[in-house]
Amino acid sequence: MISFLLTLKRLLSGLWKAFKMKNFQAIFVLVLVILLSGTIFYVKQEGLSIIDALYFCVTTLSTVGHPTFEPQTSLGKVFTMLYIIVGTGLFLAMIGHIAYALIKSPDNDDKK
Repeated sequence: MISFLLTLKRLLSGLWKAFKMKNFQAIFVLVLVILLSGTIFYVKQEGLSIIDALYFCVTTLSTVGHPTFEPQTSLGKVFTMLYIIVGTGLFLAMIGHIAYALIKSPDNDDKK
C-alpha cells in the first residue's frame, strides 16, 4: 500500500509539473475533448451507458482495449477506427509530457 501511495504521489507531482507547460495544457484539453466526444458518440450511437462509454474510450485510448464490447453499427466501426488513430496519438503525447516532466526536474529541485 505504501508503494502505491508513493507512486500516486509521484504521478500527481508529474501532472502538476506538466501542467506548467503550455503544450501539455493544449494536449490535455484535446484528450478531454476526445474522451467527451467519444463518450457522447457511444452513448447515442451504440446505446452504452455513460460510464460504459467512458470506460470504453479510456481503455481504447490507453491501448488496453475492451474485451467484450465492439461497435455494432457501421458508423460505430468507422468512428472507432478514426478514434483509435487520432486519440491514441494524443493520449500517448500526454503520457510522454508527464514522463518528461518527471524526468526533467528531479524532486530535489523543489527544495531549492
